[in-house]
Amino acid sequence: MKTSLLRTAFLLIAVSVLSFSLQAQTNPPDAHLSGRLTDLSGYGIGNAKVTAQLENDANARIWSVISSADGSYLLVVPPGRYRIHFQHASFVAREVVLDLAASETRTLDLRLEIERLSQHVVVTANTQPLEIDRTPAPVDLIGRQEIDQRQAVSLPDLLATQTGISISRTGANGGTTSIFLNGGNSSFTKVLVDGSPINPPGAAVDFSSLTTDNVDKVEIVRGAESAIYGSDAVSGVVQLFSHRGETRVPSLSLWAEGGSFSSARGAAQLSGLINRFDYSGAASYFQTDGQGRNDTFLDRTLAGNFGYSISNSNQIRLSIRNNTSDAGIPGQITFTPPSLYQRYNQDLFSANARWNFSTGPHWHHQIMGTESYLRQHSFNPQQSYFATDPLAGCPQTNPAAVPTAEFCDFIYDDQLKYNRAGSSVQSTYLLRNFAATAGYQYEVENGSISYILPAHLRRNNQAGYLDFRFSPLSRLSFDFGARAEANQNFGTRVVPRAGGSLSLRYGHGFWGDTRYRVFYGQGIKEPRFDQTFGSDPCFPGNPNLKPEASKGWSTGFDQKLASDRLKLTADYFYNRFYDVISFAYNPAPNPSFCGTYFNTDLAFARGVNFTAEMRPSRWLRLLGNYTYDDTRVLRSENPFFDPALLTGSRLIRRPVHSGSTALNISYARLNWNLIVYFNGVRTDSNFLNPVQTNNPGYVRFDVATSYNFTRGFSFYGRVTNLLDKQYQDAIGYPALGRDFRLGLNYRFTGRN
Repeated sequence: MKTSLLRTAFLLIAVSVLSFSLQAQTNPPDAHLSGRLTDLSGYGIGNAKVTAQLENDANARIWSVISSADGSYLLVVPPGRYRIHFQHASFVAREVVLDLAASETRTLDLRLEIERLSQHVVVTANTQPLEIDRTPAPVDLIGRQEIDQRQAVSLPDLLATQTGISISRTGANGGTTSIFLNGGNSSFTKVLVDGSPINPPGAAVDFSSLTTDNVDKVEIVRGAESAIYGSDAVSGVVQLFSHRGETRVPSLSLWAEGGSFSSARGAAQLSGLINRFDYSGAASYFQTDGQGRNDTFLDRTLAGNFGYSISNSNQIRLSIRNNTSDAGIPGQITFTPPSLYQRYNQDLFSANARWNFSTGPHWHHQIMGTESYLRQHSFNPQQSYFATDPLAGCPQTNPAAVPTAEFCDFIYDDQLKYNRAGSSVQSTYLLRNFAATAGYQYEVENGSISYILPAHLRRNNQAGYLDFRFSPLSRLSFDFGARAEANQNFGTRVVPRAGGSLSLRYGHGFWGDTRYRVFYGQGIKEPRFDQTFGSDPCFPGNPNLKPEASKGWSTGFDQKLASDRLKLTADYFYNRFYDVISFAYNPAPNPSFCGTYFNTDLAFARGVNFTAEMRPSRWLRLLGNYTYDDTRVLRSENPFFDPALLTGSRLIRRPVHSGSTALNISYARLNWNLIVYFNGVRTDSNFLNPVQTNNPGYVRFDVATSYNFTRGFSFYGRVTNLLDKQYQDAIGYPALGRDFRLGLNYRFTGRN
């Protein structure tokens, strides 16, 4: 019995050995593909995923490896024709098709281009795109996923919850909407759309008509960046980045929604890839009756982004965006009756054409043309109320006008037309630990203001700039540069910037990476056209105005904890604002209510920004931020006209305390969001009967949810101001009450 068992076991072993031997002789030896992945500077890219799959078999096995810290990888596969895919969150994906023979050993080194739309990459804070962990300036990024989850349609609603930003709106829908960044004035933030500036010359952007249609990312840089962007970048920069087509089978999204105040919105987006040509286009239409008399609002958006890759290092791109709005303006109805006929129309267009190319492994160049125009028409054809006080100079002109003691509903018709057209060239020399950029920019500003002569206003500006980045150690990098801005009105000014980033610790587990950064920058802002060219004999412009200026610095830490599930960011900032333009009355011996503009005011803003992001699980995300913004007027020429400008007062409409908390739950087919944000007490003025006023703080709750009920289709809904909080972002202008929307979305994600 034992002998039979031994013979059987021996026979089975022999058969197995023979089978394996025959199989080894039948299967050819594997092929070996190795190489190194680097960025454009030659720095190795770690944690990149390399996959291989037989080209004509979608169900075939996928081989994959992860590149090491220096960018090296090794892929071992059976012989065949493979589609090799290289992917990293911060870089543009690359794909190649290779025939790999048995026992073949092949080397494939690739340089990957940094992905401008990645949430791990900062474009605005540097002359060249850079991974966020290596930039010295404080930056916030808002990606497409967060925009979709919050169902943010209006750009101001998206920015309102961001660190260091406070919002001022003169009305519920369509009223002038401004942002204040790190304590600076509303005109101290430069706004770019795909690289094209949209600020009116020397003035603030009105965000009321801007939407998130076709926007994949928003970058917010806190700190003076005039060394890169010239005028207007005094306290920071906000840039919108358009969506780019990525799939050969087109991606399509359709939205339809309605809600309170007779609101309705429809939108569509189509994007895709045809060989080397990518495209993305979007259109939307929104209208609402508003919550009161003459509070209607209509907003239309058209946007497109088109690119063609001549090669991996040679691309051209054109992006366009147009926002048109029409709003009823009831006015400061907290103090006055509503203005029933006042309207405000805005048309904001921008275009950007860019050519990026390389001449060798180290030289990278960009040629760019920018264009933007702004049309604002504010008018009131008929009086709604008048002043009974004869000294007010406001007699009744409409039999239906309502009498008031001293307030007047003036009849007027003002039109403002601005155009900015520019071109720039930029070249960068890149090495593994060093980069040098030189650039030149020329811009023409045109304007037409109905109450200023001559009818056509013009200002030509040009600038040259240098920027350097140096990394003597892998943990340490420095950035420094300067810009010489030659403005047709105020002459030439040189503004520098410098900063550094140091990784104090690389770690995993509970105590993760620690990074320290410091940044210093100077900013300038050219005067507005009316401040320079004003032709009214009582309020003439001042052609000798200097640019408004700032000097500011910040320092802060980034700390990752709990295996990167918790990230803490804190920074301290200090900005000092010089030569701020103020209106001053004619002095003695001939005092009057007439006057002009002078560089007189001085102010500062200092404070702390704190952000925490926690991901305790795949389906749960918590995000919170807090800003302490201590501002002061140090000197002002005009405190008697507006007591809010008294020396020692806080700067107007900038709360000392503000912050927000966002909770996102994404489980199975359900996505649910709760957003809470608060603003503390702010100094404000009604500008009708000026007295310094404290605008009370408030807390607002928003909810957004969606449910994917079948493939491609989802229901969604959102409620803003859930508790119907009565508050005012600007004194006299009640904010929108509880507003709910329900909608249906169809999305075909496309595929390659």
